[in-house]
Amino acid sequence: MTIFEYLEIFFFTFTIILPCAVWRSRSWKKSSAPTNWPLVGMLPWILQFSCRIHSAATQVMNECGGTFEFKGPWFCNMDMLITSDPANIHHIFSRNFSNYPKGPEFRKIFEVLGDGIFNADFELWELHRRTTLSVFTHATFHTSLGRAVWGKVETGLLPVLASFLKQGVDVDLQDIFQKFMFDNICKLVLDYDPQSLSTDLPRVPCEKALNDAIGALFYRHILPESVWKLQKWLGVGKERKLTEAWKAFDEFIYPHVLQAHTA
Repeated sequence: MTIFEYLEIFFFTFTIILPCAVWRSRSWKKSSAPTNWPLVGMLPWILQFSCRIHSAATQVMNECGGTFEFKGPWFCNMDMLITSDPANIHHIFSRNFSNYPKGPEFRKIFEVLGDGIFNADFELWELHRRTTLSVFTHATFHTSLGRAVWGKVETGLLPVLASFLKQGVDVDLQDIFQKFMFDNICKLVLDYDPQSLSTDLPRVPCEKALNDAIGALFYRHILPESVWKLQKWLGVGKERKLTEAWKAFDEFIYPHVLQAHTA
């Protein structure tokens, strides 16, 4: 094990052993809302439900009326206001976006996204928004979307499910639908079908890179910035996987973009 793996073990041990021990002793608590512990905040809740974070977060949001304030450890700068209220989302992203800039900290964490719409602020975001809306509101967009999705259902999803049913073996539906989504996005954005959703379930390098990148970005929200930046500089841990994923994205996307421009 490397010194950084030991540091990660020490960090997570320090932040979860004591809180989780107390947590288990309070298993009678009916509310699913995270407990705000001293020093470590609500981080134990994230680690407790990391394997099903989406369903756990949905339950918390339902109990809290659609808006919840997450408090992270005092040393990690993880405090976040989370909302699923459509009125709040419309207010932030449509009517008053200039009042809610993502800022440099957000762009540092999600640097792999470059200057795209997810990272952009102000004038650049407005440019991306107008460009994206022009695509979504184009007369042929919904027809093309429906044709692409239904085509993948007929040629990919149904044959794959039928094959597993015929074999009588278990299948990971999350993996199946991730491949379904990945193929559809590639077809719509790049006009290229990687065919990751087929009966042999091949592992497309860019698809694996996407999962590695998501895991690394999740760690960036938990680890102090100085730790993940040092890992990035040394090329170890999750940061090494993120660097490799970034390279895989470039090698997968740019040839298809170049081909589309030269066609």
